[in-house]
Amino acid sequence: MSRLNRKADKAALRSAVRTNGRSLPTHQGGIGFERDARSELFLLAVANFVSQQTFYEDGAGRDDRFRALVRRLAVSDPEWTAGLLGWLRGDANMRTASLVGAAEYVKARLDAGATDGPANRQVVASVLRRPDEPGEFLGYWTQTYGRAVPQPVKRGIADGVRRLYHGKALLKYDTAAKGFRFGDVLNVVHATPDPARPWQGDLFRYALDRRHHPRTAVAPASVDVLVAHRELMAVPVAERRAVLTSAGGAERLAAAGMTWEALAGWLQGPMDKAAWEAVIPSMGAMALVRNLRNFDEAGVSDEAAARVAAKISDPAEVARSRQFPIRYLAAYRHAPSLRWAYPLEQALGHSLAGVAPLTGRSLILVDRSGSMWAPLSARSQLNRADAAAVFGAALALRAERADLVQFGTGSTDVMYRKGESVLKVLERFGDLGGTNTAEAVRRHFRGHDRVLIVTDEQAAYSRYGDAARAVPAQVPVYTWNLAGYRAAHAPSGPHRHTFGGLSDAAFRMVSLLEAGRDADWPWI
Repeated sequence: MSRLNRKADKAALRSAVRTNGRSLPTHQGGIGFERDARSELFLLAVANFVSQQTFYEDGAGRDDRFRALVRRLAVSDPEWTAGLLGWLRGDANMRTASLVGAAEYVKARLDAGATDGPANRQVVASVLRRPDEPGEFLGYWTQTYGRAVPQPVKRGIADGVRRLYHGKALLKYDTAAKGFRFGDVLNVVHATPDPARPWQGDLFRYALDRRHHPRTAVAPASVDVLVAHRELMAVPVAERRAVLTSAGGAERLAAAGMTWEALAGWLQGPMDKAAWEAVIPSMGAMALVRNLRNFDEAGVSDEAAARVAAKISDPAEVARSRQFPIRYLAAYRHAPSLRWAYPLEQALGHSLAGVAPLTGRSLILVDRSGSMWAPLSARSQLNRADAAAVFGAALALRAERADLVQFGTGSTDVMYRKGESVLKVLERFGDLGGTNTAEAVRRHFRGHDRVLIVTDEQAAYSRYGDAARAVPAQVPVYTWNLAGYRAAHAPSGPHRHTFGGLSDAAFRMVSLLEAGRDADWPWI
């Protein structure tokens, strides 16, 4: 018996995500299992790009299911639901789902007259993490429930406003394209300035003036970035391009909070080599990643490109950006120049740093069936099949010994070498049709210490039973669900665990489980 199996046998290990004992067919008609409400909401939340159609569910159907689950649990289980929403916007970095969820949480509790659990105001404030989100929240609330905004919503948004509104935020996010400008938000929620930030009162007044009296609004002298921006805007158009190439030009743009998005408008001309090279030093890592093609088309110098490469591949910058690994894969596939390939490969590796090495023998199965090829979101150029392959390859490369398998209607081994690039391994995955998970597990399981399956769980019917039936009860089976559908492909219980989403956070749970600890919800 392996050392890992003996370790796991010390405790009846359980997963936080569980089935409830009732059967529920998968969308392909396979053997499926219904999850309890908490588990269903958790997996849907971490995989739900709001209004996004998936292979088996349209966007409206998924959104309705998400809202109904939030509203139900907000009343019956408020502590847990509030914890989920705060974690969803924080560690999980899921923006829209958390904002919609918090609004539905508050509406359900107000409708029910519920007074137990976390304050509604707290829950609203917990999901506001970026300066444009108070306006986003108000936009969703008023479009869904009308112009009357309840006091708990106003107070929660006001808390967010005091924390998030500053000079650079106003320059970046307070634009005419927004339904709720900063001044509109302030009018609705009546936010008072933070006493610890004496300049914020001036900022609030300026935001109101910008909204209601834009021709006479004057940037306050107490907010340096607004003063610098006002001076930059006063430069005659004919002289603005010279600012870029002058000594200290890049520093002047940065001090004025000039973003790359706004620079072309200020120049009233094209974003050429000089423009990009002036703004690159003040751009964030993910803004750089998104503009690699633009840099090449403008012909930025090798020196500027080296600065970009250093920043996007810096481990601290990758950690700070909190982007999913697939963002780097998308950039790698669409960047026109080979000079970006290695930095993006490094960045992808850093983004997967949380994938812990697995000791012993591991069987890793990656779903490459037809339903996995649906895009992750309406704006994404990548799909769940590639997301699954990235994580599967990363797990295999970090494992002591692993068999990496891709499956669909059939299944095949994916060959790799230790120390090889995840991106190189990814090139060996294909499109394999149906979803015969149970057969893939039965065919490839050979006394491994654990089985890990990255999938949407929509398995076809198999005469061999559910997806985990071929694995002995004492051997752990870990499933990563990337779509959030209702039906599970195997029942939960001791040594049967399901995680959700695209972040590497869940991968850290394997080591906790095998050390004899229960896998609880990530915010607990």
